Amino acid sequence: MISGLFKIISASVMCALLIAVQFACRETPGSTTQEDKSWLDQLILENDLLVPQTIKSQVQDTNHPYYGALPDVYDIPHPSSPSGLIQQLTCAYVSPSSKYYHDGTLLKSMEAGIDYILRCQHEDGTIDLLTTNFHSTPDLAFTVEPTALAYKLLSKDDHEASLTLRQKLKTFLWRGGEALSVGGIHTPNHRWVVSMALARINELFPNEKYLHRIDQWLAEGIDIDADGQYNERSTSVYSPLSDRWLITMARILNRPELFVPVRKNLDMTQYLIHINGDLVTELSKRQDQYTTAPCQAYFLPYLLMGIHHRDTQYLNMARWINTKFGVKALSGNLAYILEDTSVHAAFSGEVQTDYPLKHFERYFEKSALVRWSDGKSDATLIAHNPILFSLQYPDIHLRAVRCAAAFFGKGQFIGDTLYSTQDGYELTQYMEGPYFQPLAKDSVTGDGDWDKMPREKRQQSEVQHLNYKLQVSKRQGAYHLNFSILGTDKVPVAIELNFDESNQFATQLHEVPNTELAYFLEKDDLIIKNGSGRMIIQGGRHDHSWTNLRGALPRLKGKSVYITGFTPFEHELMIQLH
Repeated sequence: MISGLFKIISASVMCALLIAVQFACRETPGSTTQEDKSWLDQLILENDLLVPQTIKSQVQDTNHPYYGALPDVYDIPHPSSPSGLIQQLTCAYVSPSSKYYHDGTLLKSMEAGIDYILRCQHEDGTIDLLTTNFHSTPDLAFTVEPTALAYKLLSKDDHEASLTLRQKLKTFLWRGGEALSVGGIHTPNHRWVVSMALARINELFPNEKYLHRIDQWLAEGIDIDADGQYNERSTSVYSPLSDRWLITMARILNRPELFVPVRKNLDMTQYLIHINGDLVTELSKRQDQYTTAPCQAYFLPYLLMGIHHRDTQYLNMARWINTKFGVKALSGNLAYILEDTSVHAAFSGEVQTDYPLKHFERYFEKSALVRWSDGKSDATLIAHNPILFSLQYPDIHLRAVRCAAAFFGKGQFIGDTLYSTQDGYELTQYMEGPYFQPLAKDSVTGDGDWDKMPREKRQQSEVQHLNYKLQVSKRQGAYHLNFSILGTDKVPVAIELNFDESNQFATQLHEVPNTELAYFLEKDDLIIKNGSGRMIIQGGRHDHSWTNLRGALPRLKGKSVYITGFTPFEHELMIQLH
Protein backbone atom coordinates (compact mmCIF):
# COMPACT_ATOMS: atom_id res chain seq x y z
CA MET A 1 0.00 0.00 0.00
CA ILE A 2 0.97 3.63 0.15
CA SER A 3 3.41 4.98 2.69
CA GLY A 4 4.26 8.03 4.74
CA LEU A 5 2.62 11.38 4.29
CA PHE A 6 0.52 10.24 1.34
CA LYS A 7 -0.97 7.67 3.65
CA ILE A 8 -1.94 10.50 5.98
CA ILE A 9 -3.47 12.47 3.14
CA SER A 10 -5.40 9.69 1.50
CA ALA A 11 -5.99 6.91 4.04
CA SER A 12 -9.61 7.79 4.44
CA VAL A 13 -9.85 8.49 0.72
CA MET A 14 -8.60 4.99 -0.01
CA CYS A 15 -11.10 3.59 2.49
CA ALA A 16 -14.04 5.58 1.19
CA LEU A 17 -16.79 4.39 -1.07
CA LEU A 18 -18.59 5.76 -4.05
CA ILE A 19 -21.73 7.64 -3.15
CA ALA A 20 -23.61 10.56 -4.49
CA VAL A 21 -24.23 13.95 -3.05
CA GLN A 22 -25.95 16.94 -4.57
CA PHE A 23 -23.43 19.36 -5.89
CA ALA A 24 -24.47 21.81 -8.47
CA CYS A 25 -26.42 25.02 -9.01
CA ARG A 26 -23.68 27.17 -7.50
CA GLU A 27 -22.92 30.06 -9.76
CA THR A 28 -20.69 31.91 -7.34
CA PRO A 29 -18.89 31.06 -4.11
CA GLY A 30 -21.14 31.49 -1.10
CA SER A 31 -24.35 31.34 -3.11
CA THR A 32 -25.70 28.18 -1.42
CA THR A 33 -28.60 28.15 0.97
CA GLN A 34 -28.05 27.27 4.62
CA GLU A 35 -29.79 23.91 4.07
CA ASP A 36 -27.58 23.00 1.09
CA LYS A 37 -24.48 24.10 2.96
CA SER A 38 -24.87 22.00 6.06
CA TRP A 39 -22.96 18.81 5.36
CA LEU A 40 -21.27 18.96 1.96
CA ASP A 41 -19.78 22.39 2.55
CA GLN A 42 -18.47 21.26 5.92
CA LEU A 43 -16.62 18.48 4.13
CA ILE A 44 -15.27 21.03 1.65
CA LEU A 45 -14.16 23.28 4.52
CA GLU A 46 -12.34 20.43 6.25
CA ASN A 47 -10.66 19.58 2.96
CA ASP A 48 -9.59 23.23 2.59
CA LEU A 49 -7.93 23.09 5.99
CA LEU A 50 -5.69 20.26 4.77
CA VAL A 51 -4.58 21.99 1.58
CA PRO A 52 -1.74 24.20 2.93
CA GLN A 53 0.02 21.35 4.73
CA THR A 54 -0.39 19.07 1.75
CA ILE A 55 1.25 21.56 -0.60
CA LYS A 56 3.96 22.30 1.97
CA SER A 57 4.79 18.58 2.16
CA GLN A 58 5.41 18.34 -1.55
CA VAL A 59 8.96 18.76 -2.91
CA GLN A 60 8.84 22.27 -4.42
CA ASP A 61 12.42 22.65 -5.69
CA THR A 62 12.23 22.38 -9.48
CA ASN A 63 15.88 21.25 -9.59
CA HIS A 64 15.30 18.43 -7.12
CA PRO A 65 15.05 14.91 -8.63
CA TYR A 66 11.96 14.34 -6.51
CA TYR A 67 10.22 17.53 -7.59
CA GLY A 68 6.48 16.98 -7.23
CA ALA A 69 6.76 13.94 -4.92
CA LEU A 70 5.71 13.61 -1.28
CA PRO A 71 8.48 11.57 0.41
CA ASP A 72 7.33 9.32 3.24
CA VAL A 73 8.61 9.41 6.82
CA TYR A 74 11.77 7.61 5.65
CA ASP A 75 12.32 10.15 2.83
CA ILE A 76 11.38 7.55 0.21
CA PRO A 77 9.54 9.20 -2.73
CA HIS A 78 6.93 6.64 -3.78
CA PRO A 79 5.66 7.23 -7.33
CA SER A 80 2.10 6.87 -6.03
CA SER A 81 2.41 9.58 -3.39
CA PRO A 82 1.24 12.56 -5.48
CA SER A 83 -2.02 10.83 -6.47
CA GLY A 84 -3.57 11.59 -3.07
CA LEU A 85 -2.47 15.19 -3.38
CA ILE A 86 -4.00 15.47 -6.85
CA GLN A 87 -7.33 14.07 -5.66
CA GLN A 88 -7.45 16.26 -2.57
CA LEU A 89 -6.54 19.47 -4.38
CA THR A 90 -8.94 18.68 -7.21
CA CYS A 91 -11.82 18.61 -4.70
CA ALA A 92 -10.95 22.13 -3.63
CA TYR A 93 -10.29 23.35 -7.16
CA VAL A 94 -13.71 22.31 -8.55
CA SER A 95 -15.85 23.28 -5.53
CA PRO A 96 -17.36 26.78 -5.76
CA SER A 97 -17.68 27.03 -1.99
CA SER A 98 -13.97 26.28 -1.49
CA LYS A 99 -11.61 29.15 -0.80
CA TYR A 100 -9.34 27.54 -3.39
CA TYR A 101 -11.92 27.41 -6.20
CA HIS A 102 -10.03 27.66 -9.52
CA ASP A 103 -6.86 28.67 -7.63
CA GLY A 104 -3.84 28.48 -9.93
CA THR A 105 -1.55 27.58 -7.02
CA LEU A 106 -3.31 24.24 -6.76
CA LEU A 107 -2.85 23.62 -10.46
CA LYS A 108 0.90 24.14 -10.11
CA SER A 109 1.13 21.53 -7.33
CA MET A 110 -1.07 19.05 -9.17
CA GLU A 111 0.92 19.37 -12.40
CA ALA A 112 4.15 18.86 -10.47
CA GLY A 113 2.61 15.75 -8.93
CA ILE A 114 1.46 14.16 -12.17
CA ASP A 115 4.77 15.05 -13.81
CA TYR A 116 6.57 13.12 -11.08
CA ILE A 117 4.26 10.12 -11.52
CA LEU A 118 4.83 10.15 -15.28
CA ARG A 119 8.60 10.29 -14.80
CA CYS A 120 8.37 7.22 -12.57
CA GLN A 121 5.97 5.27 -14.74
CA HIS A 122 7.76 2.41 -16.51
CA GLU A 123 7.49 1.78 -20.23
CA ASP A 124 5.13 -1.11 -19.47
CA GLY A 125 2.80 1.33 -17.65
CA THR A 126 3.46 0.07 -14.13
CA ILE A 127 4.89 1.93 -11.16
CA ASP A 128 6.86 0.88 -8.09
CA LEU A 129 6.05 0.76 -4.40
CA LEU A 130 9.62 1.32 -3.33
CA THR A 131 9.29 -0.44 0.02
CA THR A 132 8.33 -3.80 -1.48
CA ASN A 133 6.74 -4.02 -4.98
CA PHE A 134 8.39 -3.19 -8.32
CA HIS A 135 6.74 -2.93 -11.73
CA SER A 136 3.59 -3.38 -9.68
CA THR A 137 0.21 -3.67 -11.33
CA PRO A 138 -1.72 -3.51 -7.99
CA ASP A 139 0.08 -0.35 -6.85
CA LEU A 140 -0.65 1.14 -10.24
CA ALA A 141 -4.33 0.36 -9.64
CA PHE A 142 -4.27 2.11 -6.25
CA THR A 143 -2.83 5.15 -8.00
CA VAL A 144 -5.28 5.03 -10.90
CA GLU A 145 -8.29 5.40 -8.61
CA PRO A 146 -7.53 8.90 -7.24
CA THR A 147 -6.14 10.15 -10.55
CA ALA A 148 -9.15 8.85 -12.49
CA LEU A 149 -11.47 10.52 -9.99
CA ALA A 150 -9.51 13.76 -10.34
CA TYR A 151 -9.69 13.58 -14.13
CA LYS A 152 -13.44 12.98 -13.98
CA LEU A 153 -14.07 15.92 -11.64
CA LEU A 154 -11.78 18.26 -13.60
CA SER A 155 -13.48 17.28 -16.87
CA LYS A 156 -16.89 17.94 -15.36
CA ASP A 157 -15.67 21.33 -14.13
CA ASP A 158 -14.13 21.97 -17.58
CA HIS A 159 -12.10 24.99 -16.52
CA GLU A 160 -9.80 26.05 -19.33
CA ALA A 161 -6.81 26.49 -17.03
CA SER A 162 -6.86 22.81 -16.06
CA LEU A 163 -6.64 21.51 -19.64
CA THR A 164 -2.90 20.75 -19.49
CA LEU A 165 -3.33 18.89 -16.21
CA ARG A 166 -6.17 16.84 -17.66
CA GLN A 167 -4.07 15.90 -20.67
CA LYS A 168 -1.26 14.68 -18.44
CA LEU A 169 -3.69 12.69 -16.28
CA LYS A 170 -5.11 11.14 -19.44
CA THR A 171 -1.63 10.06 -20.52
CA PHE A 172 -1.00 8.35 -17.19
CA LEU A 173 -4.39 6.64 -17.21
CA TRP A 174 -4.06 5.43 -20.79
CA ARG A 175 -0.61 3.96 -20.08
CA GLY A 176 -1.99 2.45 -16.87
CA GLY A 177 -4.86 0.81 -18.72
CA GLU A 178 -2.40 -0.99 -20.95
CA ALA A 179 -0.57 -2.38 -17.92
CA LEU A 180 -3.68 -3.27 -15.94
CA SER A 181 -5.13 -5.24 -18.84
CA VAL A 182 -2.22 -7.72 -18.76
CA GLY A 183 -0.50 -7.41 -15.36
CA GLY A 184 -0.58 -9.83 -12.45
CA ILE A 185 -1.37 -9.68 -8.73
CA HIS A 186 -0.14 -10.96 -5.34
CA THR A 187 -3.13 -11.10 -2.97
CA PRO A 188 -6.89 -11.78 -3.19
CA ASN A 189 -7.87 -8.11 -2.86
CA HIS A 190 -5.54 -7.11 -5.73
CA ARG A 191 -7.98 -8.69 -8.18
CA TRP A 192 -10.69 -6.24 -7.16
CA VAL A 193 -8.55 -3.09 -7.06
CA VAL A 194 -7.20 -3.93 -10.53
CA SER A 195 -10.70 -4.62 -11.85
CA MET A 196 -12.05 -1.44 -10.27
CA ALA A 197 -9.22 0.63 -11.80
CA LEU A 198 -9.93 -0.87 -15.22
CA ALA A 199 -13.64 -0.07 -14.79
CA ARG A 200 -12.79 3.54 -14.01
CA ILE A 201 -10.48 3.87 -17.01
CA ASN A 202 -13.03 2.18 -19.24
CA GLU A 203 -15.68 4.65 -18.08
CA LEU A 204 -13.45 7.47 -19.32
CA PHE A 205 -11.85 5.79 -22.35
CA PRO A 206 -13.86 2.68 -23.34
CA ASN A 207 -11.89 -0.35 -24.52
CA GLU A 208 -13.09 -3.94 -24.81
CA LYS A 209 -9.82 -5.36 -23.57
CA TYR A 210 -10.37 -3.62 -20.21
CA LEU A 211 -13.73 -5.34 -19.85
CA HIS A 212 -12.24 -8.67 -20.92
CA ARG A 213 -9.61 -8.45 -18.20
CA ILE A 214 -12.22 -7.56 -15.59
CA ASP A 215 -14.24 -10.60 -16.63
CA GLN A 216 -11.17 -12.82 -16.26
CA TRP A 217 -10.66 -11.74 -12.65
CA LEU A 218 -14.35 -11.86 -11.75
CA ALA A 219 -14.61 -15.37 -13.20
CA GLU A 220 -12.59 -16.60 -10.21
CA GLY A 221 -15.47 -15.66 -7.91
CA ILE A 222 -15.58 -13.23 -5.02
CA ASP A 223 -13.72 -14.50 -1.95
CA ILE A 224 -16.54 -14.06 0.60
CA ASP A 225 -17.31 -16.82 3.12
CA ALA A 226 -20.58 -17.87 4.73
CA ASP A 227 -20.13 -15.48 7.66
CA GLY A 228 -19.38 -12.49 5.43
CA GLN A 229 -15.59 -12.25 5.62
CA TYR A 230 -13.30 -11.78 2.64
CA ASN A 231 -10.36 -14.17 2.48
CA GLU A 232 -7.92 -11.79 4.17
CA ARG A 233 -10.38 -10.92 6.97
CA SER A 234 -8.78 -7.47 7.12
CA THR A 235 -11.53 -5.66 8.99
CA SER A 236 -9.96 -2.21 9.02
CA VAL A 237 -8.12 -2.10 5.67
CA TYR A 238 -8.94 -4.49 2.86
CA SER A 239 -12.55 -5.38 3.71
CA PRO A 240 -13.87 -1.80 3.40
CA LEU A 241 -11.65 -1.30 0.36
CA SER A 242 -13.05 -4.43 -1.28
CA ASP A 243 -16.56 -3.20 -0.47
CA ARG A 244 -15.87 0.08 -2.21
CA TRP A 245 -14.25 -1.48 -5.25
CA LEU A 246 -17.09 -3.94 -5.78
CA ILE A 247 -19.71 -1.22 -5.44
CA THR A 248 -17.78 0.96 -7.87
CA MET A 249 -17.75 -1.87 -10.40
CA ALA A 250 -21.42 -2.67 -9.76
CA ARG A 251 -22.32 0.92 -10.53
CA ILE A 252 -19.99 1.65 -13.45
CA LEU A 253 -20.40 -1.73 -15.14
CA ASN A 254 -24.11 -2.13 -14.27
CA ARG A 255 -23.52 -5.44 -12.52
CA PRO A 256 -25.80 -5.45 -9.45
CA GLU A 257 -24.74 -9.00 -8.56
CA LEU A 258 -21.54 -7.44 -7.18
CA PHE A 259 -23.60 -5.83 -4.42
CA VAL A 260 -24.27 -9.28 -2.91
CA PRO A 261 -20.83 -9.90 -1.32
CA VAL A 262 -20.77 -6.31 -0.09
CA ARG A 263 -24.04 -6.81 1.77
CA LYS A 264 -22.73 -10.04 3.32
CA ASN A 265 -19.63 -8.23 4.58
CA LEU A 266 -21.60 -5.27 5.93
CA ASP A 267 -24.06 -7.59 7.67
CA MET A 268 -21.20 -9.19 9.60
CA THR A 269 -19.19 -6.03 10.15
CA GLN A 270 -21.94 -4.42 12.23
CA TYR A 271 -21.18 -7.08 14.86
CA LEU A 272 -17.44 -6.40 14.69
CA ILE A 273 -17.52 -2.87 16.07
CA HIS A 274 -16.57 -2.19 19.68
CA ILE A 275 -18.70 0.10 21.82
CA ASN A 276 -16.12 2.89 21.34
CA GLY A 277 -16.29 2.68 17.54
CA ASP A 278 -13.11 0.68 17.00
CA LEU A 279 -13.07 -2.50 14.94
CA VAL A 280 -12.39 -6.08 15.96
CA THR A 281 -9.11 -6.79 14.15
CA GLU A 282 -8.07 -10.10 15.72
CA LEU A 283 -9.43 -12.04 12.75
CA SER A 284 -7.20 -10.33 10.21
CA LYS A 285 -4.57 -12.21 8.21
CA ARG A 286 -2.92 -8.94 7.18
CA GLN A 287 -0.96 -6.06 8.73
CA ASP A 288 -3.95 -4.65 10.62
CA GLN A 289 -4.21 -7.65 12.98
CA TYR A 290 -4.34 -6.45 16.63
CA THR A 291 -4.25 -2.82 15.58
CA THR A 292 -6.62 -0.19 16.96
CA ALA A 293 -8.66 1.21 14.09
CA PRO A 294 -11.95 3.17 14.01
CA CYS A 295 -14.84 2.00 11.87
CA GLN A 296 -15.20 5.22 9.86
CA ALA A 297 -14.02 3.50 6.64
CA TYR A 298 -17.43 1.82 6.53
CA PHE A 299 -19.42 5.06 6.48
CA LEU A 300 -19.81 5.22 2.73
CA PRO A 301 -20.42 1.49 2.20
CA TYR A 302 -23.25 1.55 4.71
CA LEU A 303 -24.67 4.76 3.31
CA LEU A 304 -24.69 3.80 -0.34
CA MET A 305 -25.95 0.28 0.27
CA GLY A 306 -28.60 1.69 2.59
CA ILE A 307 -29.77 4.00 -0.17
CA HIS A 308 -29.54 1.39 -2.91
CA HIS A 309 -31.42 -1.27 -0.95
CA ARG A 310 -33.58 1.05 1.13
CA ASP A 311 -32.11 -0.60 4.21
CA THR A 312 -32.83 1.37 7.38
CA GLN A 313 -30.24 -0.57 9.40
CA TYR A 314 -27.44 0.37 6.97
CA LEU A 315 -28.55 4.01 6.94
CA ASN A 316 -28.59 4.11 10.72
CA MET A 317 -25.07 2.65 10.76
CA ALA A 318 -23.94 5.43 8.43
CA ARG A 319 -25.65 8.07 10.56
CA TRP A 320 -24.07 6.71 13.73
CA ILE A 321 -20.57 6.69 12.19
CA ASN A 322 -21.09 10.26 10.97
CA THR A 323 -22.23 11.33 14.44
CA LYS A 324 -19.42 9.42 16.15
CA PHE A 325 -16.55 10.75 14.06
CA GLY A 326 -17.88 13.91 12.40
CA VAL A 327 -17.13 15.49 9.05
CA LYS A 328 -13.49 16.13 9.97
CA ALA A 329 -12.81 12.39 9.99
CA LEU A 330 -14.90 11.80 6.86
CA SER A 331 -13.58 14.67 4.72
CA GLY A 332 -11.30 12.30 2.81
CA ASN A 333 -14.43 10.94 1.16
CA LEU A 334 -15.08 14.23 -0.61
CA ALA A 335 -13.99 13.14 -4.09
CA TYR A 336 -16.44 10.25 -4.06
CA ILE A 337 -19.18 12.53 -2.82
CA LEU A 338 -18.55 15.07 -5.57
CA GLU A 339 -18.46 12.39 -8.23
CA ASP A 340 -22.19 11.71 -8.33
CA THR A 341 -24.86 14.28 -7.60
CA SER A 342 -27.99 12.20 -7.44
CA VAL A 343 -28.63 11.14 -3.85
CA HIS A 344 -27.61 13.93 -1.46
CA ALA A 345 -31.17 14.24 -0.21
CA ALA A 346 -30.88 10.74 1.27
CA PHE A 347 -28.34 11.92 3.82
CA SER A 348 -27.76 15.31 5.37
CA GLY A 349 -25.61 14.53 8.36
CA GLU A 350 -28.49 13.32 10.52
CA VAL A 351 -27.66 12.60 14.16
CA GLN A 352 -27.69 8.99 15.41
CA THR A 353 -26.25 8.97 18.91
CA ASP A 354 -26.91 5.34 19.84
CA TYR A 355 -25.20 2.44 18.16
CA PRO A 356 -27.88 0.71 16.05
CA LEU A 357 -27.07 -2.76 17.46
CA LYS A 358 -26.84 -2.30 21.21
CA HIS A 359 -27.72 -5.82 22.38
CA PHE A 360 -26.60 -9.01 20.69
CA GLU A 361 -24.92 -12.36 21.06
CA ARG A 362 -23.66 -13.79 17.77
CA TYR A 363 -21.76 -16.97 16.96
CA PHE A 364 -19.99 -16.99 13.60
CA GLU A 365 -19.20 -20.63 12.97
CA LYS A 366 -17.07 -20.19 9.85
CA SER A 367 -14.94 -17.52 11.50
CA ALA A 368 -14.82 -19.42 14.84
CA LEU A 369 -15.84 -16.22 16.59
CA VAL A 370 -18.36 -15.16 19.24
CA ARG A 371 -19.36 -11.56 19.88
CA TRP A 372 -21.45 -10.15 22.76
CA SER A 373 -22.75 -6.65 23.39
CA ASP A 374 -25.12 -5.23 26.01
CA GLY A 375 -24.86 -1.60 24.96
CA LYS A 376 -22.31 -0.79 27.65
CA SER A 377 -19.73 -3.52 27.08
CA ASP A 378 -18.72 -5.86 24.29
CA ALA A 379 -16.68 -9.05 24.31
CA THR A 380 -14.95 -11.37 21.87
CA LEU A 381 -14.16 -15.10 22.00
CA ILE A 382 -12.08 -16.45 19.14
CA ALA A 383 -10.36 -19.62 17.97
CA HIS A 384 -7.11 -19.95 16.01
CA ASN A 385 -5.72 -17.02 17.97
CA PRO A 386 -3.58 -16.72 21.12
CA ILE A 387 -5.91 -13.95 22.37
CA LEU A 388 -8.72 -16.19 23.56
CA PHE A 389 -11.02 -13.53 25.01
CA SER A 390 -11.20 -9.74 25.20
CA LEU A 391 -13.63 -7.28 26.75
CA GLN A 392 -14.32 -3.56 26.38
CA TYR A 393 -16.13 -1.48 28.97
CA PRO A 394 -16.26 2.35 29.20
CA ASP A 395 -12.66 3.47 29.73
CA ILE A 396 -11.55 -0.09 30.63
CA HIS A 397 -10.13 -2.48 28.06
CA LEU A 398 -9.27 -6.05 28.95
CA ARG A 399 -7.27 -6.42 25.75
CA ALA A 400 -6.44 -10.07 26.05
CA VAL A 401 -6.91 -13.22 28.05
CA ARG A 402 -4.17 -15.67 27.12
CA CYS A 403 -3.08 -18.99 28.57
CA ALA A 404 0.01 -21.14 28.26
CA ALA A 405 1.57 -24.26 29.73
CA ALA A 406 5.22 -25.28 29.80
CA PHE A 407 4.51 -28.34 27.68
CA PHE A 408 7.42 -29.40 25.48
CA GLY A 409 8.09 -25.80 24.44
CA LYS A 410 4.84 -25.50 22.49
CA GLY A 411 2.18 -24.90 25.11
CA GLN A 412 0.52 -21.63 24.05
CA PHE A 413 -3.24 -22.20 24.13
CA ILE A 414 -4.58 -21.42 20.63
CA GLY A 415 -7.99 -23.00 20.32
CA ASP A 416 -8.49 -25.09 17.20
CA THR A 417 -12.21 -25.75 17.76
CA LEU A 418 -15.02 -23.51 18.96
CA TYR A 419 -18.42 -24.99 19.73
CA SER A 420 -21.76 -23.62 20.81
CA THR A 421 -23.02 -25.43 23.94
CA GLN A 422 -26.22 -25.38 25.97
CA ASP A 423 -24.69 -22.93 28.47
CA GLY A 424 -22.41 -20.92 26.21
CA TYR A 425 -19.35 -21.73 24.14
CA GLU A 426 -16.39 -24.08 24.40
CA LEU A 427 -12.90 -23.52 23.00
CA THR A 428 -10.57 -26.53 22.89
CA GLN A 429 -7.10 -27.63 21.87
CA TYR A 430 -5.30 -30.98 22.10
CA MET A 431 -1.50 -31.36 22.28
CA GLU A 432 0.92 -34.24 22.27
CA GLY A 433 4.49 -34.40 23.50
CA PRO A 434 6.18 -37.59 22.25
CA TYR A 435 9.61 -39.09 22.65
CA PHE A 436 11.33 -40.92 19.77
CA GLN A 437 12.92 -44.34 19.33
CA PRO A 438 16.07 -45.21 17.35
CA LEU A 439 15.76 -45.27 13.60
CA ALA A 440 15.37 -48.55 11.79
CA LYS A 441 18.63 -49.75 10.25
CA ASP A 442 17.45 -49.16 6.70
CA SER A 443 16.79 -45.49 7.54
CA VAL A 444 20.24 -44.77 9.01
CA THR A 445 22.54 -42.80 6.69
CA GLY A 446 25.70 -43.82 8.52
CA ASP A 447 27.29 -40.36 8.49
CA GLY A 448 25.77 -39.18 11.79
CA ASP A 449 24.01 -36.23 10.17
CA TRP A 450 21.01 -35.53 12.42
CA ASP A 451 19.27 -33.44 9.76
CA LYS A 452 19.13 -36.46 7.48
CA MET A 453 17.26 -38.47 10.12
CA PRO A 454 13.73 -36.98 10.13
CA ARG A 455 11.55 -37.57 13.17
CA GLU A 456 8.63 -38.84 11.14
CA LYS A 457 10.64 -42.00 10.46
CA ARG A 458 11.11 -42.68 14.21
CA GLN A 459 8.61 -44.57 16.33
CA GLN A 460 7.07 -42.56 19.17
CA SER A 461 6.95 -43.58 22.81
CA GLU A 462 6.05 -42.14 26.24
CA VAL A 463 3.61 -39.82 24.49
CA GLN A 464 2.35 -37.10 26.83
CA HIS A 465 -1.00 -35.40 26.39
CA LEU A 466 -2.53 -32.05 27.22
CA ASN A 467 -6.16 -31.07 26.74
CA TYR A 468 -7.07 -27.38 26.88
CA LYS A 469 -10.66 -26.32 27.38
CA LEU A 470 -12.11 -22.87 27.93
CA GLN A 471 -15.85 -22.56 28.56
CA VAL A 472 -17.31 -19.06 28.32
CA SER A 473 -20.81 -17.95 29.20
CA LYS A 474 -22.58 -14.75 30.16
CA ARG A 475 -25.01 -15.01 33.05
CA GLN A 476 -26.75 -12.22 34.94
CA GLY A 477 -24.49 -9.62 33.38
CA ALA A 478 -21.21 -11.38 34.31
CA TYR A 479 -18.79 -13.24 32.05
CA HIS A 480 -17.68 -16.66 33.32
CA LEU A 481 -14.43 -18.12 31.98
CA ASN A 482 -13.81 -21.73 33.07
CA PHE A 483 -10.36 -23.10 32.28
CA SER A 484 -9.64 -26.82 32.26
CA ILE A 485 -6.15 -28.12 31.42
CA LEU A 486 -5.84 -31.87 31.91
CA GLY A 487 -3.62 -34.75 30.85
CA THR A 488 0.01 -34.76 31.89
CA ASP A 489 0.31 -33.76 35.55
CA LYS A 490 2.42 -31.05 37.17
CA VAL A 491 2.78 -28.93 34.02
CA PRO A 492 3.21 -25.24 34.99
CA VAL A 493 0.36 -23.04 33.76
CA ALA A 494 0.00 -19.26 33.51
CA ILE A 495 -3.04 -17.16 32.53
CA GLU A 496 -2.29 -13.62 31.38
CA LEU A 497 -4.83 -10.79 31.71
CA ASN A 498 -3.64 -7.80 29.71
CA PHE A 499 -4.90 -4.20 30.08
CA ASP A 500 -4.23 -0.75 28.70
CA GLU A 501 -1.65 1.12 30.74
CA SER A 502 -4.26 3.79 31.52
CA ASN A 503 -6.34 1.31 33.52
CA GLN A 504 -5.81 1.64 37.27
CA PHE A 505 -5.74 -1.30 39.67
CA ALA A 506 -7.54 -0.69 42.97
CA THR A 507 -6.26 -4.04 44.27
CA GLN A 508 -2.85 -4.28 45.92
CA LEU A 509 -0.85 -6.62 43.69
CA HIS A 510 2.62 -8.15 43.99
CA GLU A 511 4.94 -7.32 41.11
CA VAL A 512 6.50 -9.98 38.92
CA PRO A 513 10.25 -9.79 39.66
CA ASN A 514 12.35 -7.92 37.10
CA THR A 515 9.33 -7.24 34.87
CA GLU A 516 7.70 -3.84 34.46
CA LEU A 517 3.92 -3.51 34.65
CA ALA A 518 3.47 -7.21 35.44
CA TYR A 519 1.70 -8.48 38.57
CA PHE A 520 0.37 -11.60 40.28
CA LEU A 521 -3.28 -11.99 41.24
CA GLU A 522 -3.06 -14.15 44.35
CA LYS A 523 -6.31 -14.52 46.32
CA ASP A 524 -8.10 -11.17 46.23
CA ASP A 525 -10.40 -9.97 43.48
CA LEU A 526 -8.84 -7.75 40.84
CA ILE A 527 -10.58 -4.35 40.76
CA ILE A 528 -9.90 -2.11 37.76
CA LYS A 529 -11.02 1.53 37.71
CA ASN A 530 -10.82 4.11 34.99
CA GLY A 531 -13.14 7.02 34.33
CA SER A 532 -16.70 6.05 35.13
CA GLY A 533 -16.19 2.33 34.77
CA ARG A 534 -15.25 -0.39 37.22
CA MET A 535 -14.42 -4.03 36.44
CA ILE A 536 -14.08 -6.78 39.05
CA ILE A 537 -12.35 -10.07 38.19
CA GLN A 538 -12.77 -12.88 40.70
CA GLY A 539 -10.48 -15.88 40.64
CA GLY A 540 -7.00 -15.14 41.95
CA ARG A 541 -4.47 -17.97 42.20
CA HIS A 542 -0.72 -18.01 42.68
CA ASP A 543 0.85 -21.47 42.81
CA HIS A 544 4.20 -20.47 41.28
CA SER A 545 6.01 -17.33 40.03
CA TRP A 546 6.99 -18.38 36.51
CA THR A 547 5.24 -16.18 33.92
CA ASN A 548 7.59 -16.37 30.95
CA LEU A 549 6.91 -20.04 30.35
CA ARG A 550 9.01 -21.93 27.85
CA GLY A 551 7.06 -22.11 24.62
CA ALA A 552 4.75 -19.24 25.56
CA LEU A 553 4.50 -16.05 23.53
CA PRO A 554 6.26 -12.95 24.91
CA ARG A 555 4.29 -10.79 27.33
CA LEU A 556 1.99 -8.27 25.69
CA LYS A 557 2.59 -4.53 25.97
CA GLY A 558 0.61 -2.69 28.64
CA LYS A 559 -0.24 -4.05 32.10
CA SER A 560 -0.36 -7.80 32.60
CA VAL A 561 -1.79 -9.69 35.56
CA TYR A 562 -0.96 -13.39 36.00
CA ILE A 563 -2.76 -16.36 37.54
CA THR A 564 -0.54 -19.42 37.92
CA GLY A 565 -0.95 -23.10 38.74
CA PHE A 566 -0.09 -26.67 37.76
CA THR A 567 -1.99 -29.34 35.93
CA PRO A 568 -4.49 -30.77 36.56
CA PHE A 569 -5.73 -27.20 36.36
CA GLU A 570 -9.38 -26.28 36.86
CA HIS A 571 -10.06 -22.61 37.41
CA GLU A 572 -12.89 -20.09 36.97
CA LEU A 573 -12.65 -16.37 36.34
CA MET A 574 -15.78 -14.28 36.79
CA ILE A 575 -15.80 -10.78 35.32
CA GLN A 576 -18.36 -8.31 36.63
CA LEU A 577 -18.96 -4.81 35.32
CA HIS A 578 -20.20 -1.87 37.43
